[in-house]
Amino acid sequence: MSYLKLFGKNRQFISKLENIRPRLFRLAYSWCHQRDLADDLVQETLTKAFKNERQLKNIEQFDGWAFRILINTWRNYLSRTKVMDNIDDYVFTDEHTPESLHEQYQLNTFVHSAVETLPQGQRQVLTLIDLEGLSYADVSEILEIPIGTVMSRICRARKSLAGKLFRGADNAEYNATFLRRVK
Repeated sequence: MSYLKLFGKNRQFISKLENIRPRLFRLAYSWCHQRDLADDLVQETLTKAFKNERQLKNIEQFDGWAFRILINTWRNYLSRTKVMDNIDDYVFTDEHTPESLHEQYQLNTFVHSAVETLPQGQRQVLTLIDLEGLSYADVSEILEIPIGTVMSRICRARKSLAGKLFRGADNAEYNATFLRRVK
């Protein structure tokens, strides 16, 4: 009788192994972006799962158990193939000094505060086009406004922003920092 239960469990276990293979492959491929490597990782995962079947206490937890084996197999692969560089071959220089980082922070704060003063419609159009790189047509579709409205808002926003950044700023230090960055 115990042999029949064991045989039944093995049949169910093997069926689960066969059914999870495509899911394991999709996950492995999403990590490594190489079909052959993903297939090798899945094969190694299935081999480990088959060898360690007795470690699985509850067959309902099979999916999580198999995915953990795949994750560990992936980690092992990464640690085996890790390229080790000689640190003595590197020249350590940093172009970002505390002063330049502070200057960049001041510039960012200055520009952010100028953008915040724009009306909501202009700010939306400006950020979608200039920060996100969307086309006028895309912005028109996203905001559900005519393309002519997008064009007029971006024009007014850029003019207003330029005025605030170059002429209307209260702090000369921010202006000087901004002008240095622009040039």
